[in-house]
Amino acid sequence: MDPRIYSLIHVLSVILLTASVLYITADPQAYKKKKMMTINGILAVLALVGGFGLIAKYNYSYTAGWIIAKYVIWLFVSALAGMAYKKSKSFIILSLTIATGIALYMVYFRPF
Repeated sequence: MDPRIYSLIHVLSVILLTASVLYITADPQAYKKKKMMTINGILAVLALVGGFGLIAKYNYSYTAGWIIAKYVIWLFVSALAGMAYKKSKSFIILSLTIATGIALYMVYFRPF
């Protein structure tokens, strides 16, 4: 498959995952929790599939330092959806902003 398709899947799902976490943070309603966690899970898997597709198409090493950092950030952002029901809004927003910034830095500069 064309790498642009994987890129589209990855970027779109990450944007929607971030928006979903912010939506939950803005108004964490308990009766919507199961539905929102399902949506977040699907978006997280799509982001992972798109990312692995890009890694395979561009022949990057799966153990490169910047890719491992992105795995950890992916896990953290995926977990933020559940944390949004328990933690403060400022913690979630600050964590999401920092995680997104680090992920973008890793992709564009590949420091290790």
